[in-house]
Amino acid sequence: MKNIVLGIMVLFVALSTQAQEKKKKNAKYDIEVNGNCEQCKKRIEKAAFSVAGVKSAEWHIDNHILHLIINEEKCSVLDVEKAVAKIGHDTDKVKAEDGVYAKLHSCCLYERK
Repeated sequence: MKNIVLGIMVLFVALSTQAQEKKKKNAKYDIEVNGNCEQCKKRIEKAAFSVAGVKSAEWHIDNHILHLIINEEKCSVLDVEKAVAKIGHDTDKVKAEDGVYAKLHSCCLYERK
């Protein structure tokens, strides 16, 4: 009887560890970030790099996409989106506060959705 209970416990532990999602150290993501110019590019990339775990951040003016490589053990995409919104740029999931957006340079005031 002890062997059966022990076997069931080992099986349960083995199955539960496989069900856990593994976090990647070099996960790639693309997120939309609103902006207009080179000043926006510098500001957005600086905000992304301020999040611990961001390995690469490159924002493209032409399509408004921020290409990220992050260590998911240290941060999430949502952490990066919050950091970018905190400096005045809207993302897919996080909108910047109106007061912060209003303080952006005039050339950086993008059309908000």
